[in-house]
Amino acid sequence: MPSSRPLTPPRQFDLIAFDWDGTLFDSTAIITRCIQLAVVDVGGRLPSEKDAAYVIGLGLMQALAHAAPDVPVEKYPELGARYKHHYLTHQDDISLFKGVLPMLADLKARNHVLTVATGKSRRGLNDALQASELKGLFDGSRTADETAGKPHPLMLQELMQEFGVAPERVLMVGDTTHDLQMALNAGVPSVGVSYGAHESDTFTRLNPLFVAHSVADLHAWFLTHA
Repeated sequence: MPSSRPLTPPRQFDLIAFDWDGTLFDSTAIITRCIQLAVVDVGGRLPSEKDAAYVIGLGLMQALAHAAPDVPVEKYPELGARYKHHYLTHQDDISLFKGVLPMLADLKARNHVLTVATGKSRRGLNDALQASELKGLFDGSRTADETAGKPHPLMLQELMQEFGVAPERVLMVGDTTHDLQMALNAGVPSVGVSYGAHESDTFTRLNPLFVAHSVADLHAWFLTHA
């Protein structure tokens, strides 16, 4: 008698690389505000919310320089310090998007290699990963300060080399054009999420396989396509 259990679709991707802020972590609004405050602290012109949000996902100095073009280079260290001050003040207000943990657990159960490719610093990511519910979920990670900032493909290239996975078996998931451009530069398929820093209409030219409008939307796509 044939089994009535539903068949599990074959796995399409061996390694899934997630951006952090705005993709898994609900931090876009706070990061945007911290960038704005830091620029004003050092005498720069207040960036718009759109300009401040655009740089999320880039390395810190690269992001602040873009968001504050009127701030002289010699003030970048102070600018970075002020950003970190404001972020640390609010970091306990930030949490994972609802639904992220069960989504990651389902992917883990299907033996996907789960990794993080982020513009955060190594110290910042390690602090975030100390949360007890995240212990053991991620198999590897790369940060902008130890490789190269997005959209350079080095983060993904190093993860592919570390785990011995071919580009076509890797999936990059992110909320910015920087993430999707990094995937293109690495020859890796991508999925965009529209609930983070960048408007989803900017994703089209970067050819994502899918654009998710919520974590539930992303989770459902993974169950049938990942």
